Amino acid sequence: MPATRRKTANPEAEWFGFRRIKPEDKTGLVRNVFASVAGNYDLMNDLMSGGLHRLWKDTLVRRMNPKPGQKLLDVAGGTGDIALRCHRRTHGEADITVCDINPAMLEQGKAKALDHGIMQGLTWVTGNAEELPFPDRSFDTYSIAFGLRNVTRIDAALREAARVLKPGGRFFCMEFSPGVTPALKPFYDAYCLNVLPVLGQFVAKDRDSYQYLAESILKFPPQEPLAKRMEQAGLSRAKWTDLTGGIAVIHEGWRL
Repeated sequence: MPATRRKTANPEAEWFGFRRIKPEDKTGLVRNVFASVAGNYDLMNDLMSGGLHRLWKDTLVRRMNPKPGQKLLDVAGGTGDIALRCHRRTHGEADITVCDINPAMLEQGKAKALDHGIMQGLTWVTGNAEELPFPDRSFDTYSIAFGLRNVTRIDAALREAARVLKPGGRFFCMEFSPGVTPALKPFYDAYCLNVLPVLGQFVAKDRDSYQYLAESILKFPPQEPLAKRMEQAGLSRAKWTDLTGGIAVIHEGWRL
């Protein structure tokens, strides 16, 4: 009788897009992808989403509703899109930390902040979502936008989010999802697999990285399984909101 493959707690750890890998190799592979795409990341986001990512991020920050005096942590937020929106919304009176595993992405974010004349209120930290370099119960709000699907062990990152949030703190994740509406599903999958890599090839001169990014969307957990994993990690009252037919999804939870 053939042996069956043991299910892992974090099945995504064994996959780099559609390619099976050793879990210990994934973090380095992802770091290399974002080092490669950092310089064109914002431009490619506009092209890939038709500019919709800006509206989605506006929606996310409205849901976060950051307040002056709060401590906010944006993980995998290297280019600063969420942090800068929170900075504007709080008139520079929140304590905002951006944490990203890739120094090249953080450099893009720092440059963007300077372009906006922002030199205070933002802290930039190199760190891994699975092992955040912050004390327990440090932040009022944790956000991660289009980053969780690139984490090697999603459950470890969710537990870290719960650890660094204060009691009563809120968790927000915005991510592309494979769980789009049935009418959109065949067109969405074809767009991810056939169009995104071509855009990467001609605009960023990097087809392979965008092939991975497209495949990573289709390997990411759908809405309900991710909400269950949030609950298991200590993020209570998990819920989600579909945007644009479920192409992007905002998950929310509480650290009680």
